[in-house]
Amino acid sequence: MPRVRLSPLVEEIHGTLYDVVFKKSPKGNMIVTKRPDMSKVKWSKAQKDQRQRMAKASKYAKAAMADPKVRAKYEKRAIRENKRPYYVALSDYFKGKDLLLRKSKSPRSPRQERGNNGKS
Repeated sequence: MPRVRLSPLVEEIHGTLYDVVFKKSPKGNMIVTKRPDMSKVKWSKAQKDQRQRMAKASKYAKAAMADPKVRAKYEKRAIRENKRPYYVALSDYFKGKDLLLRKSKSPRSPRQERGNNGKS
């Protein structure tokens, strides 16, 4: 993979410029890619279902990060697991470990919401 070292004039670049996408990896490396053309993609039912599950997981993770007590728990675990707190929360949602529901003592869990024990 080619590496580019930019002068101190440009320290960081991210976003899209025409059909080129600039982004930073979690380790801090610069990634430059071509913008994908998804206009002709036909999503399968399984892909649509997974996208819905991911949207729910993302909504949960955002809510967990907004709650100071839950966020503190995820930050502590994230340090131990060498991950970001948001991603630990996403993982917990898919495993059925919902700290927000435990806090509010709601009877339903994300696993029950998906039905069929989380299997598609």
